[in-house]
Amino acid sequence: MIEAEPRGMIKILRLDRPEKRNALTPRMLASLRSHIDTSASARAIVLSGAGDIFCAGFDLSLCRDDGNAMSALLEGLSGVILSLRSAPCPVVISAHGGAIAGGCALLGAGDIIHTTSAAKLGYPVVRLGISPAVSAPTLELLVGAGAARSLLLDSGLITGERAVQLGLAHQAHPTPASCEAAAIECAQMLAEKPPHALAHTRRLSQHLDGVTEASLSRALHASLNLVGGEEERLRLEAIWNKP
Repeated sequence: MIEAEPRGMIKILRLDRPEKRNALTPRMLASLRSHIDTSASARAIVLSGAGDIFCAGFDLSLCRDDGNAMSALLEGLSGVILSLRSAPCPVVISAHGGAIAGGCALLGAGDIIHTTSAAKLGYPVVRLGISPAVSAPTLELLVGAGAARSLLLDSGLITGERAVQLGLAHQAHPTPASCEAAAIECAQMLAEKPPHALAHTRRLSQHLDGVTEASLSRALHASLNLVGGEEERLRLEAIWNKP
């Protein structure tokens, strides 16, 4: 469910579950993290999604019969964010069509984010009785504290054009195909630059931004603290029982 495509000096990683809008499972997240951690030879990484939507978030159907699924999803997401930030090379993301909840959380770990103008992005998580705190440290890096607070508390979605205005994405394109093509072109351009200079600059930038493994861990546990609570149970049951 993760397609890995080496292309010259770059590595393209695609969430490959288009029939489910690339909804994330613990297995997908573990596989994605493994691919990232074994990409040491790549000079740039592109993270994309098969089909017209980058990622619709977690596959919540898994939580119906498995009481541990939500915790596994949150832990897997946090691990992928950490691995993307720890990669020695730049990470370019094609967030075409939609990047919702856990899918949107992945954007904070990228260096350059492309999207589509009509894409839907955001964190409609609190309506499920779940805290999006796991996303908070890296989201704040992109959009600032005020906008991050609004996006985390307000369960509405924004367009790709608005995401560019806020800093959640850097460039918007007309179609999913043109979005991924632009992300690949961007990664290829970065791959031509001196790799040690890029790696050093990336490490310095992350030192200056103040997001550490410890702060990511605190954010993860803030989300985990609500898993299994009554609000979550009732909200998820309402989704599953909806006619």
